Amino acid sequence: MAEPVVRIPDAKVALSTASVYPESTATAFEIAARLGYDGVEVMVWTDPVSQDIEALRRLSDHHQVPILAVHAPCLLITQRVWSTDPWVKLQRARAAAEKLGASAVVVHPPFRWQRQYSRDFVSGIWRMADETDVRFAVENMYPWRYRDREMLAYAPDWDVTKDDYRHFTVDLSHAATSRTDAMAMVDRMGDRLAHVHLADGRGSAKDEHLVPGRGTQPCAELLERLALTGFDGHVVIEVNTRRAMSAAEREADLAEALAFTRLHLASAPARRA
Repeated sequence: MAEPVVRIPDAKVALSTASVYPESTATAFEIAARLGYDGVEVMVWTDPVSQDIEALRRLSDHHQVPILAVHAPCLLITQRVWSTDPWVKLQRARAAAEKLGASAVVVHPPFRWQRQYSRDFVSGIWRMADETDVRFAVENMYPWRYRDREMLAYAPDWDVTKDDYRHFTVDLSHAATSRTDAMAMVDRMGDRLAHVHLADGRGSAKDEHLVPGRGTQPCAELLERLALTGFDGHVVIEVNTRRAMSAAEREADLAEALAFTRLHLASAPARRA
């Protein structure tokens, strides 16, 4: 009888710099190097270093940690980062990715009040994707909820699988918040799934970004499927460590997340012919 083997995909495991907030972008590089992450995803936000290509290059070189992806400044708190024009933001994110050797730009769908941007978003993302080898991976979001009220804050839709994009990012914490079947969403993404934000959630109205394994999302199941299908994108740990009582506790959470990810990326059995 053939012996079972372990199939490990080419996917690299990266640390999102958002995972160390409120610590700095520089701290994320230090932790990623110390814990043995394969690289980082830079969240471009209010930290000036996250906006500075040369500063990021120096951090990457100093710590010998590659920058694998750039998250464009799409958050409410980054409305004025890199311009107030959302297309300029994406152009600058692409330029940063190209200069830093990153292969993906993560982008959220527009807010509904960004009317012209949202009308042109799908065609505009295709146009930009045709101009570069960098993957524009559009990320699933969620309805905003308060008590018994729900607000659809994103357009064309928070469920990005309802529109035609070349590449997708799946975020399991967002899937939990939207109360969506994450694996069904991954099925709809199919081979256009290019990027994974790995975090857990319990279905709260709040976007939780728990360490994988601490919520109800199919984190292990997704990783095992990625192993079986030979996924070659990036798996990015994007968790919330704001409640960590110390730097040591934050680092322990990020070490646990990395260990969980590597374990399940290497745990899908196959059989030799």
